[in-house]
Amino acid sequence: MTAPSSHRTSAELILAEEPVLAHNYHPLPVVVARAEGAWVEDVEGGRYLDMLAGYSALNFGHRHPALIEAAHRQLDRLTLTSRAFHNDRLAGFAERLAALTGTDMVLPMNTGAEAVESGIKVARKWGYDVKGVPADRATIVVAADNFHGRTTTIVSFSTDETARAGFGPFTPGFRIVPYNDLAALEAAVDETTAAVLIEPIQGEAGVVIPDDGYLTGVRELTRRAGCLFVADEIQSGLGRTGRTLAVEHESVVPDVVLLGKALGGGIVPVSAVAASRDVLRVLHPGEHGSTFGGNPLAAAVGTAVVELLETGEFQRRATELGGILRDGLEGLIGKGVAGYRSRGLWAGVDVDPALGTGREVSERLMREGILVKDTHGSTIRLAPPLTITAEELQEALGTLEKVLTQGS
Repeated sequence: MTAPSSHRTSAELILAEEPVLAHNYHPLPVVVARAEGAWVEDVEGGRYLDMLAGYSALNFGHRHPALIEAAHRQLDRLTLTSRAFHNDRLAGFAERLAALTGTDMVLPMNTGAEAVESGIKVARKWGYDVKGVPADRATIVVAADNFHGRTTTIVSFSTDETARAGFGPFTPGFRIVPYNDLAALEAAVDETTAAVLIEPIQGEAGVVIPDDGYLTGVRELTRRAGCLFVADEIQSGLGRTGRTLAVEHESVVPDVVLLGKALGGGIVPVSAVAASRDVLRVLHPGEHGSTFGGNPLAAAVGTAVVELLETGEFQRRATELGGILRDGLEGLIGKGVAGYRSRGLWAGVDVDPALGTGREVSERLMREGILVKDTHGSTIRLAPPLTITAEELQEALGTLEKVLTQGS
């Protein structure tokens, strides 16, 4: 057995030719050691403006003082009881989150994928217990090009072969239709359909925004069909688009809302299924659970996140700064940007393929002190912390223009 390489630095371990980490990610070659607000610092002291914000997990920036304070206070009191016992932070967190999202009840979990898995179980159980779907015949309709996580069940209804290949056999019970296509959705729904599960905006697909009226149509269709509308707001929710939830842009109220990422403030993984009592009461003790789900530390941080969102400040910032982002990208059309889609402080930017892949553009931006991440082809995503300043955002846009027009 090879002796541990504890004498090597973190950077050497990470960037080694034979790494100790499983290669399930392809990170940019930067090793972050410290962070504050919208900025991160690498192990050599280099500073970078974070324009990804942990795929929206860092909506409030790195180490937001109110969130760090809440975590410190709770660390000195209690961190975990499991759900075998009550803890004094969880019920208050659930009540505040339910009020924020306009729901009645909350099922706390940890990761976003857990929230999706939990939402699937709840929808199926509701289909059997309430709708009366015959046993083991419940179906859930989803959209092509979705991203809901990478568990075995979730990749079963992915159309991304990178996520699927080599991981079968797959879980049955899902029907895939084109995104933003109400006719196809209506044709797929029948008496076995327990739910329609969609992202109000498809993040991983390149920040794909549906036509006006699509979400309203999904709501009306599911109501007529007697099935649940489950909105995956894990990336799009909690202020990112200028509203608490992205569905609010069409004044739509889903039956079930899935939350994660920003709910943990960039400190601990926190996710939740928020829904009406009529939906979540289908769960009974022993049917679903999580040792860490709803732990006191997570509840304390989650409550502090809800308190920040209750002020409306971050939703306003996303709207106002989103205008700067949109105007800046509009000015880059024909200057290396072939197209873009944006809502609030979130954008998918299609770079002219002649200038390189999204990965290559991300690496050039990194060398100029801006961190973004590519998605498919020549598309990059921009999702800075909602705490970014207008000046910092303009700096990032200026650097993008430099990289696209002058090279780097």
